[in-house]
Amino acid sequence: MNKLQTGIDRKPVPRDRGERRSDTPAALLFRFPFPGPWGEELAQASQELANDIANEDGLIWKIWLEDRETAQAGGIYLFEDAAAANRYREKHEQRLAAMGIGRVMVNAFSVNTGLSVLTMARAALGESSASEIPSMAAITMRP
Repeated sequence: MNKLQTGIDRKPVPRDRGERRSDTPAALLFRFPFPGPWGEELAQASQELANDIANEDGLIWKIWLEDRETAQAGGIYLFEDAAAANRYREKHEQRLAAMGIGRVMVNAFSVNTGLSVLTMARAALGESSASEIPSMAAITMRP
């Protein structure tokens, strides 16, 4: 089973460089001008890139973003911890520059796991399976 099937291993794990993973996931938001291709054409052209990203150490998932109207693209990435996010940020900024993509905007965020679990991110954060998420009807709101 791979990490996408099993969820996040939330225990601190030693790294090759003496780093330890924290219990706090980290997110990156990349945005940049992009002339295309879009949709299925982009999916076909980006298979090798997608495979490389999927094998990135510490990556939990990536969502690919595209907006044809404003000619922008990007991605939202969730990583096991800030160290993995920082390593990827450096790598991807260099890769985009080598591809001739400039004016890249990157924002890094720590993830508020408690609130994220309440807003349906349980499975992505390894808290439980999606089938264990309570329905809205079962939630009682108190003033």
